[in-house]
Amino acid sequence: MLRSVEISAELTGPLHGEGFHNLHWDKRLELSLDCFICGRGRRTTSIHYGLEHALCSGDDEYPEHPTAARIAAFDVTKERERMALRAVVDYWWAPFRDAKRDQAATALSQTPWIRLHLGYYCPQARQSGAFSIQTNVVRPIRDTCGHCDHLLATSKDAPTIRLLT
Repeated sequence: MLRSVEISAELTGPLHGEGFHNLHWDKRLELSLDCFICGRGRRTTSIHYGLEHALCSGDDEYPEHPTAARIAAFDVTKERERMALRAVVDYWWAPFRDAKRDQAATALSQTPWIRLHLGYYCPQARQSGAFSIQTNVVRPIRDTCGHCDHLLATSKDAPTIRLLT
């Protein structure tokens, strides 16, 4: 059956003005999903906007493989001191029992996890940079430029994941 999850995140910080680094959400993410193809739960699934399939991380016995998931919507809101993301991921899910743990799969992993990627351009070093935020770290997190230490953004709350269907 087709399932959808809504992912949302918000960052604050000096997003305009002096030291502007053109901070932007990268249109890719990782999400923990139960994969009916390899029969394993809580697999890290890499999803890129515009592609019709994702990649399941697999395990030692069943290596990385394509799986049925895609980013269906990717909406960004940017204001003076706030930058928000709302993404919808569609994926195919079917009931199964985890091949190693003998646990029933769930439509959204029992411990949902997400990593969102961001990019920026340092005007001082004239180089690009990247960082990510994810759900399973202590907040608040302050991310700075890897070239000049300029504050890029602060993540006060963990990204949220909500099962839609």
